[in-house]
Amino acid sequence: MSTLDAVRSPVRARERTPNNAADRMKALGRAELTLLGRNKSALFTMLALPSLLTYSLYSAVQSMDLKRAGLTVGTVLLPGALGYVLLFAVYSTLSGVYVIRREELVLKRLRTGELRDLEILAGAALPALVLGLAQSVLLAAGCAVLMDVPVPGTVWLAAVGLLLGMGLMGALAAATAALTKSAEAAQIAVLPLMMVSILGSGMVVPLDTLPDQLAAVCEMLPLTPVIGLIRDGWTTGTGAGDVLRELLVMVVWTFIAVLVVRKRFRWEPRR
Repeated sequence: MSTLDAVRSPVRARERTPNNAADRMKALGRAELTLLGRNKSALFTMLALPSLLTYSLYSAVQSMDLKRAGLTVGTVLLPGALGYVLLFAVYSTLSGVYVIRREELVLKRLRTGELRDLEILAGAALPALVLGLAQSVLLAAGCAVLMDVPVPGTVWLAAVGLLLGMGLMGALAAATAALTKSAEAAQIAVLPLMMVSILGSGMVVPLDTLPDQLAAVCEMLPLTPVIGLIRDGWTTGTGAGDVLRELLVMVVWTFIAVLVVRKRFRWEPRR
């Protein structure tokens, strides 16, 4: 079965009976999940890399002077682990999915049916988002137990940060795909944001331990407010002003990504 057949067959089956947007997106999501299951390298990137990177950084984080910032190894690694999920399971995976489906003319042909543009993008993103959310819950629970990180009453703030972060990463993935010419180029196009986020968004080195000027610049990175909200949810060490600032940065980056998608996203191969 070709990629196009795998994507179109469940959608066609749904089209035989009246349905709504949710049904169409679920049908497309099931097809994308089938295709994802056949891609072993993508599965490894999504399901293994976040855990492996978190484990590999344990010794390095343990050697940091975290008491001055009021942090522990657990409150550094736990948000970092969820950040890896957002980067590898959501952003990197979806960027490749959008580009590959475009180059195979799948997106173009799906637009000839009942699916709307937003439904196509959202349906294709469903497997990555659902698997990313499930992996985040498991990693958070594992880190909380193994590193003795108590679950505070403000854990809802971390949940809000994670959910909004998934939406932001999905929008950035579509924006990256809009600016990428081929599937091969997509593997390189995601690297700048991933490297900058890992180094400067507080995933490895908390911003509280950086010089003030450098920390102020890093606070403007797309993933920084997400990591900040997740960490704030576990440390209960933030105020309403900080939360509003972090939310504002996320909204601005999401708006920029959506604007790029609306202006530049193509539904057929770029020439």
